[in-house]
Amino acid sequence: MVLDVQAAIAAHRQAIDALAGQADDLEQAAAMLQQTFHRGGTVFACGNGGSAADAQHFAAELTGRYQTDRPGYPAIALTTDSSALTSIGNDYGFEHVFARQLQALSRAGDLLIAISTSGNSANVQCAVEYARANGIYTIGLLGRDGGALAGQVDLALTIDVDATARIQEAHIVILHLLCEAFEPSP
Repeated sequence: MVLDVQAAIAAHRQAIDALAGQADDLEQAAAMLQQTFHRGGTVFACGNGGSAADAQHFAAELTGRYQTDRPGYPAIALTTDSSALTSIGNDYGFEHVFARQLQALSRAGDLLIAISTSGNSANVQCAVEYARANGIYTIGLLGRDGGALAGQVDLALTIDVDATARIQEAHIVILHLLCEAFEPSP
């Protein structure tokens, strides 16, 4: 097998270019996070597979640190508690693993970051449905055409490329940009 580095870099650039055209939406997303924290709310994040890892990564950088020391922000990845995930999945079905946790942990005015490279993950859709019905704001980090979630979230940040890996790379750039919005100015 031969790695075509130039083709891979070109595909990566295509995904980042898809992101570059969404500067206004990225600023709106940062404002939504800022408003959530200002109200004393919590940011929740969820996704499957690599998107679950991105949810955890984001929550860790908000509660811990990104680049500089600053107070932590309240953020929870709904992907980290294996006992909750397996018990909810067993008792209610896997599509409810995130919504059930939101029901237990969230309150109106909080924010859900819903990450799905297809935009069609049933458990992420269920979480968004719960959020919308209960006064929780929603931002979708989506891929391809945004899938069903594009029309369900308050704000969709969609990377319109086909390769899942490239979508995930752009999603982590989005999450890092959102973290940078809360870094102290030099």
